[in-house]
Amino acid sequence: MDTKFETNGWVEFIAGFRSPTGRFQIVRVLPSDTDEPSYRLKGEREAFERVARQSQLRPCEEA
Repeated sequence: MDTKFETNGWVEFIAGFRSPTGRFQIVRVLPSDTDEPSYRLKGEREAFERVARQSQLRPCEEA
């Protein structure tokens, strides 16, 4: 399974209904039993981590 993002990289959620905003750092790539990679993320303004599929993410645009 090929991953598009690397650990410690920064991503954003693709805009959509109820998508969280801001930048998220990839904490780790999760093992998966599907064809799509999943990641554990930590938002720069959040105290918790969340899980997202690769199709829900895009690389962060540099400011």
